[in-house]
Amino acid sequence: MFPGNNEGTKGQLHSDEDCVSINEVLNRVGDKWSLQVISQLGEGTLRFTELKRSVDGISQRMLTLTLRQLERDGLVKRTVYPTVPPKVEYTLSDFGRSILIPVTALADWALTYRTDIQAAREAFDRRQLEVSGTTRS
Repeated sequence: MFPGNNEGTKGQLHSDEDCVSINEVLNRVGDKWSLQVISQLGEGTLRFTELKRSVDGISQRMLTLTLRQLERDGLVKRTVYPTVPPKVEYTLSDFGRSILIPVTALADWALTYRTDIQAAREAFDRRQLEVSGTTRS
């Protein structure tokens, strides 16, 4: 994917067109709200208000946009029941369920290595302060 940097990726280099496609997909499913919605729907079918309550901090508009995009991409199935008022439920499609494996693996990796990442950040920040000469004795 990165020309000249194929350590561990021999035979896995991607064309520019592939990279664009990969970035489009990762931007869709990797954003803050999509990951949380996918995760919640991985637990089962939910109505809009249940989803809104379960995704901390999401606005109604952002949830609507996120669900619409996930539905457009085929990851979420929207079912409208002919009642008054209409009952609408959201669930992951079979295709959408397939993303739970890599998403869960990434989340597990993040939880496993969060302290290592934090330690690396702190070490980096200390080095930057030393380089800039703003360390205190």
